[in-house]
Amino acid sequence: MSFIPWDSLTAMFYEQSAKLGDKPLLFNKKDGEWQSLSWKEVTDKVTQLAAALEKMGVEAGDRVVLVSENRPEFMIADFAIMSIGAISVPTYTTNTARDHLHILENSKAKASIVSTKALARTFLKAAHQSDDMQHCILMEDYQIEQRLNVKIYHWDTVVDAEVPNTAKYAEKARSVSRDDVACLIYTSGTGGAPKGVMLHHGAILTNSEGASNVIHELGLENNAFLSFLPLSHAYEHTVGQCWPIGLGAEIWYAESIEKLATNMAEAKPTVMVVVPRLFEMLRTRITRTIQKEGGTKAKLFERALELGMKVQRDKQKLSFFEKLENWFLTRTVRKKINQQFGGRLKALVAGGAPLSPDVGYFFSSLGLPLLQGYGQTEAGPVISVNPPSAPRMHTVGKIFKDVEVKIASDGEILVKGDLVMKGYWRDEDATAKTIVDGWLHTGDIGQLDDEGYLEITDRKKDLIVNDKGDNVSPQRIEGMLALEDEISQAMVYGDRRPHLIGLIMPDVEWMADWAKKHNKPRKYEELQEDADFKKAIGEAINRVNGRLSNIEKVRKFSLATEAFSIENEQMTPTLKLRRHIVCEIYKDTLEGMY
Repeated sequence: MSFIPWDSLTAMFYEQSAKLGDKPLLFNKKDGEWQSLSWKEVTDKVTQLAAALEKMGVEAGDRVVLVSENRPEFMIADFAIMSIGAISVPTYTTNTARDHLHILENSKAKASIVSTKALARTFLKAAHQSDDMQHCILMEDYQIEQRLNVKIYHWDTVVDAEVPNTAKYAEKARSVSRDDVACLIYTSGTGGAPKGVMLHHGAILTNSEGASNVIHELGLENNAFLSFLPLSHAYEHTVGQCWPIGLGAEIWYAESIEKLATNMAEAKPTVMVVVPRLFEMLRTRITRTIQKEGGTKAKLFERALELGMKVQRDKQKLSFFEKLENWFLTRTVRKKINQQFGGRLKALVAGGAPLSPDVGYFFSSLGLPLLQGYGQTEAGPVISVNPPSAPRMHTVGKIFKDVEVKIASDGEILVKGDLVMKGYWRDEDATAKTIVDGWLHTGDIGQLDDEGYLEITDRKKDLIVNDKGDNVSPQRIEGMLALEDEISQAMVYGDRRPHLIGLIMPDVEWMADWAKKHNKPRKYEELQEDADFKKAIGEAINRVNGRLSNIEKVRKFSLATEAFSIENEQMTPTLKLRRHIVCEIYKDTLEGMY
C-alpha cells in the first residue's frame, strides 16, 4: 500500500470514507468507556455541519475559527469547514480573550465553532467585539446572560439534522485544488504578534506523503494513532489528524496528559506524535523506578540498555552469546516496557523541540523506535524525519521526497517545495522576508552530511556570542543540563560576556527524595539557601561541563524560582523571547554572577 497523491484533503477524506464505510475511525472516552464513530457516521456529521454552515452564509474562502481541545468534534468541524471550500482557523485553547480578538480581527472570520463552556466564556468576549464574527456554534450548553452581537447555535441542533446529500460534498471536494488554502495556523506570537500561516492542501498532503514514504517499511496498514498534542498546532493537525485519514487509520483521543499512560495501554497505538520533553521525563521516571526496585530486575534492565546501546549507538556487532542474551532481554524486559505503551508501537515521531541523542538511544535500546523529525509551521510543518531502519539520533533525519533543502552561506536552512506555505495572512512584508525566490528561510542553522541527513545546530538569532567573538549554541548546553536527574529546566546566558552562567530549576521529584535522604526542609524556598543542596546541583552541572569545551562550560549558576517555569507560554527554552523574559525576571541575579 502507498499513500495516494490526492488533489485535496477533502477529496482524500470522502474517497477514504466511501472505501472504509463501517470501519471505526474516531475513538473517545465517555463515562469511562471508549466509544467509536465509523467512517460513515463521521461523514454524515461532516456533511450535516457543512450544510448548516452554508445555511449561515459561509462560503468558499470564508474563515471559520475552531476553538476546541482534541476530540472527535474537532476533526468533524475541520473537515466540514473545508468541505464547503471555507478556511479552517484552529486556535490555541490557552488563548486569552485578547489573543482571540487579534485572530478574529486579522482573519476577519465570519463564523466559529467552540467546544467547552470555559472556552466559550473566553472566546465570546472577543467575538462580541468583532465586526465580522456573525455565528458561533457551541458544542456544550452554555447559558448566555447578556445579548451578544453573535448568533449562537447548539452543536446538536445543527449536526443532528437530516443528513444532506453526501455526494454533493464529495463532488465539491473534487473542485478543490492542491493550491487552495486549507487552514490558517496562527504562530504562538513568540516573535511578535501571532501571524496566520496559510497552509494549502498541497502542503499538508506533501507532509503526509513524505511521512508515508519514510515509515513505509513499518507498514502503512492497520494503524492506530493516539492524539494528545494540541490539534491547533500544525504538527498534530497534519501528522496526528490528516495523515492518519490518508492512511485509513484509527484516531484515538487521549483523555489528558495525566491519563496518557492508561490511554496508551487501552488504545494500543501503532504511531504516536510526541514532543521530546515527554520522553525526557519518562526516561527519568523509568530509570528511578528501576533503581528503587533494585535486585535482578534492575540488573536485567541495565543489561538490556547496555546491549541496546552497543547496537543502536555504538554500531557494534554482538557476539554469539550476547545475541542469545539480547534475544532473552527482548522477550522479557523490552516486551514489558513496550506493553506499557500498548504493545503495538511502530514509531514514536518526535518533533516540536530538539531531542537529545541520549534520550533517543535510551528508548531505541529498549525497543521503542523514537524518530526525531524537524519542521516549522510555515512548512506544513514537517521537513525531515529519521528513517526507522537507519536513524541518526544527532540529526533530524532525511529530507522528505520532492522537498529541496540547501544551506545558505551563513548556515541558515532554506526549504523549497509544495510544502511551503502560501504566505502569512494579510502580511505581505513578513511573507516577502520569509520566502525569497521561492525559498523558505527557516531561521535555523544547520548542515547536511554526505548521506543527506540534516543536523540542526541552533537558531540563527539565538546564538550566544561571547566577549571574544566565539559563537556558542545555548540549545545544546541547556538540553544536556536538563537531562541530568537533578535538573528540570535550565537556561544559559553569556552574550558579550567572558563565560557562561546558568539559571537552574531543580527537578521536583529528585528534590523531594534528596531532602528526605539528607533530613532537609521540603520547601524549595528553604532549600535554595542550603549549601549542601547547591553543592548537589553544582555536581550535576560539573558532570555536564566535563563533556563541554572550555567556551561552553557553565562557570557559575543560580537557582531559579517558580517564575522560571513558563511552559504554558508555549515557548521552548531556546527561543529568544523566552530568554529575554527570563533575563528580565533575573536581571539583578545575572549581573551579580559576573
